[in-house]
Amino acid sequence: MGVEYSQSYPQTTGAFMSGFKPGLLPTLVVLALLPVLVWLGFWQLERGEQKRDMLERQEARAELGPLSPAELEELTDPAYSRVYLQGRFDAEHSFLLDSRTRDGQVGVELLQPFQDRPSGRWVIVNRGWIPWPDRRIAPQFDTPEQELKLAAWTYVPSGKPFVLDRGMAEGWPRLINHVDMQQLWQALGREGVAYELRLEPGPAAYRADWPVTSMSPAQHRGYAAQWFALAAALLALFIYLGVHQARESRHGEHESDRR
Repeated sequence: MGVEYSQSYPQTTGAFMSGFKPGLLPTLVVLALLPVLVWLGFWQLERGEQKRDMLERQEARAELGPLSPAELEELTDPAYSRVYLQGRFDAEHSFLLDSRTRDGQVGVELLQPFQDRPSGRWVIVNRGWIPWPDRRIAPQFDTPEQELKLAAWTYVPSGKPFVLDRGMAEGWPRLINHVDMQQLWQALGREGVAYELRLEPGPAAYRADWPVTSMSPAQHRGYAAQWFALAAALLALFIYLGVHQARESRHGEHESDRR
């Protein structure tokens, strides 16, 4: 029995190989692309889980009571923490975060220093989005002069953005292309809280519909399904090509034998 098994195995393998001949180039293409497509699918699933965690953290922090700037600085993970402020804006200094879009319109986000009177701490408050359709004319905004009570939440970026030009324009209001809190405080010549505070909708806010994430977990799962589908389609095409090429090869051999 052992001799018969050892003889049938090469025959089975040879029969399979004769029925599957995809060719060298398609094989190399599949070996190069298939792992990448599968990796992209799992990467999108991982990103979806990260976004789901971010949304859950944001919802949990929103249910907690607001903090003061001094309490905020004591947290090791202040992301999405709500903050209560009472004080005045510094109307002489404003930052305009360039190239922000809403509903297909280009504009800027207005960031201004704000001194919290109870704690004495300076913070930078993002008051929201302002349209800027004509760059020949400066964006129009005003700054309340009276003391205000504000509610904001803490924005902590997931990583440093890729920025080609980290320079900063001169003069005020000052146009910037990214938010670097240390750089902003240096430009202001003072010390303050190291986190951007995004204003909640209210009288002092402009358009403040802040997206927690640019892409929802469901969208990431959808992209993952697309990558996995592309991987499956590539593998199916590879198998079809291998079988088709083998049939063509056998057909050519039969035609040659008849002659």
